Amino acid sequence: MASLNLHGIEKSYGSLKVVHGIDLAIADGEFIVLVGPSGCGKSTLLRMSAGLEAITEGEIEIGGAVGNWEAPKDRGIAMVLQNYALYPHMTVEDNMAFALQLAHRSSSDIRQRVDRAAAMLGLEPYLKRYPRELSGGQRQRVAMGRALVRDPKVFLFDEPLSNLDAKLRVQMRTEIRELQQRLKTTTVYVTHDQVEAMTMADRIVVMNAGRIEQVGTPLELYDRPANRFVGGFIGSPAMNILEGTFEVTPQGTSFRTAQGTVFAVPSSLASVVPSGAGAFGIRPEDLLLAHGSGLWAKVTVIEPTGAETMLRCSSNGEPLTVVLRERPDVQLGADVELMVRPGAGVWFDAAGRNCAGLKN
Repeated sequence: MASLNLHGIEKSYGSLKVVHGIDLAIADGEFIVLVGPSGCGKSTLLRMSAGLEAITEGEIEIGGAVGNWEAPKDRGIAMVLQNYALYPHMTVEDNMAFALQLAHRSSSDIRQRVDRAAAMLGLEPYLKRYPRELSGGQRQRVAMGRALVRDPKVFLFDEPLSNLDAKLRVQMRTEIRELQQRLKTTTVYVTHDQVEAMTMADRIVVMNAGRIEQVGTPLELYDRPANRFVGGFIGSPAMNILEGTFEVTPQGTSFRTAQGTVFAVPSSLASVVPSGAGAFGIRPEDLLLAHGSGLWAKVTVIEPTGAETMLRCSSNGEPLTVVLRERPDVQLGADVELMVRPGAGVWFDAAGRNCAGLKN
């Protein structure tokens, strides 16, 4: 187990720079999830940490020692990939033991490590099977076991659950998190899945275009996004964004949407909200069916999920998503009046910054 620190990490392919000066400190035993749109650099950052990609600029520290020039096998890092990368001609037992054999471990040590990992992952009944005889979830456990037997300082996961069906993903993400909490091994996990990120991470790193937008706990990012990009990216379904204008008057500060609906801006933000263009971000669960609010929308899609009902709406051409715990008596194509839950919502200035952050 060890800390992992990235100092000014850059990556370029010729004249094209894809990672721009990443600074990130990951504590010993911490579970970090990297999220961001495709092409944002999260997998490249993971591969540089593993030694599979050369670093253009910057330093990677593993356990306090600079590891830029160490070979991947010498970094004390184990990586679990999306496609499992199991040897089809080897049994589960041989797949898990292979890296230890290359490291010239004794037979007794290999047996002890494989047995211990198999017991942790519930693989004992499958040690003599071949990968083709396993389910997707079992193959993923074998890939994890192959990493686990090495007693790594750091685990790296690159979208390990993306090939599994929805039910198995839920089961496997729970198993991975429980295993990490038991071993207390530093873990960096890359995913596109919002639910995986929110439920597994100690902290989430949101990346965009090769840069870090924000680092924080799942609820910090959800409740207090640093900017409009983070607010729109974190959360599923995504945050509703209403475009409009801040109007500052002696009577107070208000926000007028492009459709003419007016919202009062909290007095605590009145001194920092600039007049002019801006946006109001509202989480889908913070929109309620109510009368007298003045925010009208037409229901275009109704998605009942059992515990919740999701309404896809259109307000003068602007899409709105509403998540309701109850089962409303609403018909497709109906006009509904919505209100924002008191105290909810995030105000963004013209540059996309969270106005609450401008007070600091």
